[in-house]
Amino acid sequence: MKITLDTRFNGSLGPITLREAVQQLRERDLACTVPADAVEQKVSVFSDCVERGFTPLRSEIMAAYYMAERDATTEAFDRGLITRAELETKQAALARQFLT
Repeated sequence: MKITLDTRFNGSLGPITLREAVQQLRERDLACTVPADAVEQKVSVFSDCVERGFTPLRSEIMAAYYMAERDATTEAFDRGLITRAELETKQAALARQFLT
C-alpha cells in the first residue's frame, strides 16, 4: 500500500487523513514552546517525505533529523565554531538531502 497525505488512519478521535493531521498541526498554537516557523518547516519536510512515499514514522524521523541538524549547524556558527562558508555548505547539503 502506498502511503500518501490522503491515506486514512484511525486517530484518537476517529478516522483522519495525514493531510488533515498536518493541517491540525499547522493550526495548533505551539508558539509557547516552539517557534511557528520551526513547526512550519518540520511539517513541510514531513509532508514532502510522505509525498515521496516514506511511511509516517520515517517521515517524522527524517523531519526531526533535518531540524536538529539545521539547528545544530546554526548554533555552531553562532558560537563561532564553524565559518559562514561551512554553515552555507551544510545548509545546502541538508536542503539537497531533504527538500529536493
